[in-house]
Amino acid sequence: MTATTRLLACLLALATAMGIGRFALTPALPHLIAEGQIDLTGASLLAAANYLGYLLGALDALFARRTHARLVGGLWLCAGLTLASLLADGLAAQALLRFGTGLASAWVLVMVTGLSQPLAAEAGRPRLGALVFTGPGVGILISGLMALVSNRLGGGSNQLWLSYGLLASVATLALLPLLPRRGPATLLPTAAAPAKRSPAFNRLILAYGLVGVGYILPATFLSQMAASRFHGQWQADLFWPGYGLAAALGVVLVSQRRPGTDTRRWLIATLWLQAAGVLLCLLPGSLALFLGVLLCGGPFLACMQLVMQYGRELAPATPQRNAGVLTASFASGQLLGPLLGAASSHFASDLQPALVIAALGLLFAGLQLRRAQASLQRCIA
Repeated sequence: MTATTRLLACLLALATAMGIGRFALTPALPHLIAEGQIDLTGASLLAAANYLGYLLGALDALFARRTHARLVGGLWLCAGLTLASLLADGLAAQALLRFGTGLASAWVLVMVTGLSQPLAAEAGRPRLGALVFTGPGVGILISGLMALVSNRLGGGSNQLWLSYGLLASVATLALLPLLPRRGPATLLPTAAAPAKRSPAFNRLILAYGLVGVGYILPATFLSQMAASRFHGQWQADLFWPGYGLAAALGVVLVSQRRPGTDTRRWLIATLWLQAAGVLLCLLPGSLALFLGVLLCGGPFLACMQLVMQYGRELAPATPQRNAGVLTASFASGQLLGPLLGAASSHFASDLQPALVIAALGLLFAGLQLRRAQASLQRCIA
């Protein structure tokens, strides 16, 4: 089987695990709130449960040796737990399921990253390896369009969970024979792997954690913000698939940059564009929200791809460990984001204070990466 086929399967695995298992909550939130299962504070707690699972899944994947088993198990868990959401009612049940899907999607992301990127490098297809990261955007686009159709037909949360769970099940079954089973030996942590990280890599870890705080609030509450501004009109359903489309196109754009260009500079640009997008979401009106979606969504996955590439540049010997550490940091930030949202909605009855903090986190993350270069130069000297 060709490397291209396996890399395409990796892209579709990310589309399934992230677009459905990881982010299906976003288009479902307006229904869960309207059905009385949760309120806005409860929505933040649901998101926090999802991101706690994501954090623990990333930590578990950090030293996992059975990479293929984790990858396949994560895909089946995403499908099964999404279908099980049909039986859930209320905050506690939904939180438990969202925790499980968060854990499973982290397994898939870390394993796909660790398997696909060395495979692309060995096959001489680095740009195709970069395009694997369009997978979550493709998944968000598909799940968003499915939500649009379901909403136009008058469906509720159960119709969404059923359609998402069936799609994830069919996709997993089709992908099983195509997924990479094992990458190069460097994928697996060994006793010879260097234990000490460089100061520049540590700054990257901190910056990626701040990115988790910064992007997650608009990503989680985008559908709810659009629904509240459009008062149930069909245009509100366009914003979430638009976010996914912008995210996928952002990866395509970044993958076309010339070889040898400074990954760090591109990464800083994506962070500060996202910060501008978060601030635009604070402004009233549909145009501000539309521009905010473009500026938040466009750099979202490109940032993920650039972070993983910059991590490989700083520590090329341990790609799976890099992906696990960085994903764990990102997940920690994501966990903090909804908790900020819950506090903001509880004390201010609005998400605006939390969104301001999110934008500041993205700005500070860019400053950390500017300092990372100075740290790297001192180490070389």
